[in-house]
Amino acid sequence: MKPITVVLVCLLLGGLWLQEVDSKSMHVSSSNCCYTFMEKRISLQKIQCYRNTSSTCPYQKSLILKLIGGRQTCVLQTKPWVRAYFKRIKPCPS
Repeated sequence: MKPITVVLVCLLLGGLWLQEVDSKSMHVSSSNCCYTFMEKRISLQKIQCYRNTSSTCPYQKSLILKLIGGRQTCVLQTKPWVRAYFKRIKPCPS
């Protein structure tokens, strides 16, 4: 590869990584949208609260869960375990 190609690839990959994952999130982008989703059931005791994704996000049926320790992850509202938990967790404060 030519040096300029290597630099461009690194910038592109680095930009995608920074957008989708930071030190406190697992699946939440900086735009408060979800593009990947936690598939495994999360223990209810590990969830502090939830918030909706932005209305401009492509996946409208998703929630951002704030976990104990400050991490965040995205889940689909259509998953049965998420629907069951939804009744038992509170919204995150603004």
